[in-house]
Amino acid sequence: MTFLDKEYREIITKAVCGKGRKFTQATHSIAPSHRPTSILGCWVINHLYNAKKKSEDTVEINGSYDINIWYSYNDNTKTEVVTERVTYSDIIPLSVKDDNSINDEYDVIAKVIQQPNCLECKIGSKGQKISVEIEREFVVQVIGETKINVRVDPKWDKHDDDDDGWDFELTDEELGDVDPDFLNEKD
Repeated sequence: MTFLDKEYREIITKAVCGKGRKFTQATHSIAPSHRPTSILGCWVINHLYNAKKKSEDTVEINGSYDINIWYSYNDNTKTEVVTERVTYSDIIPLSVKDDNSINDEYDVIAKVIQQPNCLECKIGSKGQKISVEIEREFVVQVIGETKINVRVDPKWDKHDDDDDGWDFELTDEELGDVDPDFLNEKD
């Protein structure tokens, strides 16, 4: 195929040039203000993140979330909620890559498959800290400009699309159903 071949055209378009997915489990150690007796609940909220292309083979996601732990202390006679903001950085390898991009400008789309949530929350072995196991999962797509070649149908007639079987003329019955004063009515 040559550049001036009448049967082919080169089209420059944006396309998915890379894909990746990563599941992460992380354990955080949180120090409450009182020695905990028991864990009553654990929630992960306020998840924020952004993604950028790190290298030819990876995307980096930097994010944060709040861990809220409701616990009892003083031999289960009092309760309190401790909140800690946690930051993270995930490097996601691109398992699918297209090396035919035209330039080095990319858009990265990151989608959360599994929002950060608590798998396990327990009092640490020394009894002073609380250990929280969190899971999260992302998929990423790298969008870049690429060039594709398409074959032009030499038998295609531009007038073929004009007669596609659609009839857009209104019938007298349809016109009879139109209320000519519908714009003048007030609710």
